[in-house]
Amino acid sequence: MLKLIIEKELREIIGSTRFAITFGACSVLLLLSFYVGARNFQISMEQYEASKREDLRKLEGVTDWNMVRDLRIFLPPQPMTSLVMGVSNDIGRTVEIRGSGELNGIESRYGDDPIYAVFRFLDLDFIFQIILSLFAILFAYDAVNGEKERGTLRLTLANAVPRSSYILGKMAGSFLALAVPLLIPMLLGILILVVMQIPMKGDDWIRLGLVVLAGYFYFTVFLSLGLLVSSRTEKSSTSFLYLLVFWILSVMIVPRTAVLLAGRAIDVPSVDQLASEKSRFSASLWQEQRKKMSEFRAPENTPPPKMMEEFQKFMSSLGEEREKKMSEFSERLNEKRLNKQREQEELAFSLARISPSAVFSLVSTTVAGTGIHLKDLYKAEAERYQESYAEFIRGKTGQNPSGGMVFRFSTGDEEKKEPINPHEIPVFNFEKEPLSASFGSISVDFGILILCSLLFFAGAFRSFLHYDAR
Repeated sequence: MLKLIIEKELREIIGSTRFAITFGACSVLLLLSFYVGARNFQISMEQYEASKREDLRKLEGVTDWNMVRDLRIFLPPQPMTSLVMGVSNDIGRTVEIRGSGELNGIESRYGDDPIYAVFRFLDLDFIFQIILSLFAILFAYDAVNGEKERGTLRLTLANAVPRSSYILGKMAGSFLALAVPLLIPMLLGILILVVMQIPMKGDDWIRLGLVVLAGYFYFTVFLSLGLLVSSRTEKSSTSFLYLLVFWILSVMIVPRTAVLLAGRAIDVPSVDQLASEKSRFSASLWQEQRKKMSEFRAPENTPPPKMMEEFQKFMSSLGEEREKKMSEFSERLNEKRLNKQREQEELAFSLARISPSAVFSLVSTTVAGTGIHLKDLYKAEAERYQESYAEFIRGKTGQNPSGGMVFRFSTGDEEKKEPINPHEIPVFNFEKEPLSASFGSISVDFGILILCSLLFFAGAFRSFLHYDAR
């Protein structure tokens, strides 16, 4: 009996005009998201390589390592970043390395292409979160009360069909009729990645598979919810209205409200406030050291070259002292802000998790490596690189690269120096966070989606057992 109900559901859904139109639209959007993602990755790689070449070109002809300035590192594009954007386009992708001091990212993708900040990108997160949730609602809102309005429910139950088998068949048939055909555009999308030679590695394929799996769980949440609402209402128009309100709350209202509430509950100092405090502290340090500079006296009868060398050492020691104090002060301020920010994020995400839409967005961006922690990870990698760069420059010049002034005394008879080799500079390699490091949060979010599906279906099952089919 269960098999017959599933087959009936499959025939009714797949044979309907509604399915042909919605499935066609979803397929086009899925294929478009894969193509756009692949093309964006190719363009980003071209820009990334061009930026690195330009940085090396600027150093051509430089004959002194002390004159190496404005070295930049770049966040390399990742294949999964183009398929699930997350915050990857909002963070500063370029960091200027000075050898010491605080690092800040600049030049986000939306700085290059501001129109995308308005309309955003078409990625898998958007397709599942917006389109497929509506797809599920469209086919589930009249799963029970629609049968009643058409008179087929009373006829079916009159043939001694167990209600438990009927509701199970409805759920299974709807899922198979809607979810399985979506595998076709998914597989075609993967083929697009292969044909366009996107360098997806084994880890990337696993991440993509987990995003799709999370999307199917999210899809099931709305499918089972539609079944629940349809079995609790008399008219299909009423159930569709209820589901649409829930969808608006889940997708549009709850995530944004959670962020607003967390922002009100926990005050995080702004970047401008921190910059102002750092600027005042830096100015006070400079005033302290100006007096020391004015008191500098070289020993009498010191030759000019030696005098300049002593002054350079003196200035270098002052710079190191200033950088150390500034670094300690900045670390205290940044740590205080970071702790507050993390506390605010945890509260916001906890509140937002009452929305299945927010849960899916969190799990998809975490799996893809484009979640909120990408900026912190990139900054930590940049700081580690700055340490290795500073060590390299010290080995070349014997001085700490502080980005300050370098004094030289020229006698006019120095030999012409050979240009430096910029390819000796250490290469910045960004390693994304391993997937295993995210298993904890991923498991929680997957569990929430599964639990929501089970609870909604359990409610639909119980409601249908007492549903008035007349």
